[in-house]
Amino acid sequence: MNLTTTTRQRWAWAFYDWANSAFITTVMVAFFPIFFRKYWANGLPSEDITLHLGTANALASVSIMLLAPFLGTVADQGGIKKPMMAAFVTLGVCATLGLTLVGESQWQWAMFAFVLAVVGFLGANIFYDSLLVDVAEEKDFNRVSALGYALGYLGGGLLFAVCVLLTLKPEWFGLVDKTAAVRWAFGITAAWWALFSIPLWLWVRERAPAQAVRPSLPVLLRQSVGQLRDTFRHIRQLRVVWLFLLAYWFYIDGVDTVILMSVDYGKALGFADDSLITALLITQFIAFPAALVFGWVGNQWGAKRGILAGLAGYVLITIMASRMENAQEFYLLAGSVGLVQGGVQALSRSLYASLIPAEQAAEFFGFYNMLGKFAAVLGPLLVGWVGVLTGSPRLGLLAVLLLFGLGAWLLWKVPRD
Repeated sequence: MNLTTTTRQRWAWAFYDWANSAFITTVMVAFFPIFFRKYWANGLPSEDITLHLGTANALASVSIMLLAPFLGTVADQGGIKKPMMAAFVTLGVCATLGLTLVGESQWQWAMFAFVLAVVGFLGANIFYDSLLVDVAEEKDFNRVSALGYALGYLGGGLLFAVCVLLTLKPEWFGLVDKTAAVRWAFGITAAWWALFSIPLWLWVRERAPAQAVRPSLPVLLRQSVGQLRDTFRHIRQLRVVWLFLLAYWFYIDGVDTVILMSVDYGKALGFADDSLITALLITQFIAFPAALVFGWVGNQWGAKRGILAGLAGYVLITIMASRMENAQEFYLLAGSVGLVQGGVQALSRSLYASLIPAEQAAEFFGFYNMLGKFAAVLGPLLVGWVGVLTGSPRLGLLAVLLLFGLGAWLLWKVPRD
């Protein structure tokens, strides 16, 4: 493979982050929680709305938790990472389009479409993450992984800015009101996700499976069940892998919870929608260069040290957020999150890729996504229930410190760097 082909594959792979990060920013983090609270669940108590949002995220995470290892094994055995990724991208895009059809006060249908969209997003990421070993050598994992996250923050931020303008000035676009504008934002996000996935389908090549001939589906399923058992035993024998996975299980949940619940937390404190949207834009555009810097940090001082530095930042951010009083402080915290968010995610992916056998990347990344999403079941529910039981969203947020602390302590014990 020549240098031009290698570079094109890496950029095509990284560009999928540009495609799907629009869904995270515009739908998961921003417009869905705001629209859910103000339109689909209008009239419900604030604590119930927070609980419903946490439940929706938890249901999607549980679904992927159960499917991820098996899906990864099937993909590796059959050499079908890209086709399976395409199936989940299609599910996510179609469900996102489905949100445009949900009517006022139909919060149950909104939750249903949202859960399917998130399952599509998370399921596709199993195969996307595992393709890192197909487009880069181990010495380049940190840099290429960081490039993906950096492009994701830039692309997600640009589309989000367009959608914000759409909702602030709907009349400029011939729309009747903000409700119509938000529906269009969901539709545009789905189209963006589908369109910018095309480079990956065209130019990324996955490794050929060990078997010269792809088996039939029934044979593939039987082989995958056996291989899944073997992989689980293999992980148990590889102390460095399972110790990292256990650490990741805890700390990435804290990261995901901050991402998923930040807007609803701000709404619960009474901040205006414009302030929350401005904060999200700050996060996106600071995270773009910060993720690239973390890629350099990972190469210079090691991925593990870079992750630990990011987690220390998250602890400080969480404590500051629990004492936050005004929108200006929210902006400061948003910028702080942008400094560490992409770095922790990118270096986690690259560190794990360096620990696992490349020929079993999809199934090992299946376990990676399984544990990450199983942890994400705990975080949103933890914030929601602590908030309900104490009547204080601030105390609910502080509960996330437990996840960061346990994750950092376990990661410190990983014999790496």
